[in-house]
Amino acid sequence: MAQVRSFLKILGLLAAFVGFGQVAAAQDNTDGWSLCNRTSYIIEAAIGRPEAKGITVEGWIKLQPGSCKLALLGPLEPKFHFVYARTSSAHRGGVREWGGNTELCVDPTGSFSLESPPECAAMGLEARGFRAVEITRRTRWMTPFTEIDNYDAEKARAAGIQRLLEEAGVVSGVVDGNIGHKTRAAIAEFLKKNGLPATTSEADLIDFLEQVAKERGRGVGFTVCNRTKNRIWSAIARRGSEGWESRGWWMLEAGGCSRVLDRPLSGQEHYVYGEMEDGDTIRTLAKASDAFCVGRSKFAIIGRDECEASAYRTALFQAAPPPVDRKLVFEFFERDFAKASQNER
Repeated sequence: MAQVRSFLKILGLLAAFVGFGQVAAAQDNTDGWSLCNRTSYIIEAAIGRPEAKGITVEGWIKLQPGSCKLALLGPLEPKFHFVYARTSSAHRGGVREWGGNTELCVDPTGSFSLESPPECAAMGLEARGFRAVEITRRTRWMTPFTEIDNYDAEKARAAGIQRLLEEAGVVSGVVDGNIGHKTRAAIAEFLKKNGLPATTSEADLIDFLEQVAKERGRGVGFTVCNRTKNRIWSAIARRGSEGWESRGWWMLEAGGCSRVLDRPLSGQEHYVYGEMEDGDTIRTLAKASDAFCVGRSKFAIIGRDECEASAYRTALFQAAPPPVDRKLVFEFFERDFAKASQNER
């Protein structure tokens, strides 16, 4: 609760400078490249701008649902620029991305500004696929981020609040951009319980809910961690509502972790699969014995039989320990992998 109170002080300072509606309005009379979030998620964006000797990549720009922010001041160069975005770690269901086919380096851990680094991994960075945006005017340009539902700014903001209320454990319901009496009552009770005034702006509410959702998410779910010096591609399997299922891939750099399930776990069985890159070879888990299907690219597969008949392949997974207090952390160590072989992923 001490962290919550500290965050309230920050909210008070933020409120003195800018309100939610003002963030979008501030772009109206300013030349430059604006990014607009028309989704129900909090988005963190990075941009690539052309320079004389290459591309400078900068991030992260936080965009609340329904908001716009100026990513690059005018005058603009009528050239191809680049953009990539990811969802906040507060959101469940894994990271959602908006990007393209142009690989550029980013620092996934915090703010950065990079001038065309020749190799991402050598500098402790990671490659992400950016979308090329052809800007043809020097004055103003706007790039929207959208999801399946075609929200306008108001609907996106309302849907974002609905999503965060559920992820923060306040109230569950349909995420449709229509906030009803039940939800408004839950918001009022939430503000009162946390010592926030009833006049709290939607921007501050979203910021606060994001922090609560992040804290709540850290205490549950399934996390896999790479304790080796090499890159690992990981997958998981478990019995879901439709039967056995397998999901992957999560790329784990040396020392990295990824939360692959972000809901409270029950006592059911969970399995893990790992492929460790070791030079030109691939090493798999030595104690793996349970067969499931895997794909060659990102996959979510229902069933575990006749994998090859469905254009998948069969791989041997290792049983994970049972969850403790609704969460599970599985760590890959060098000793867990069999000797190097010539297997290809």
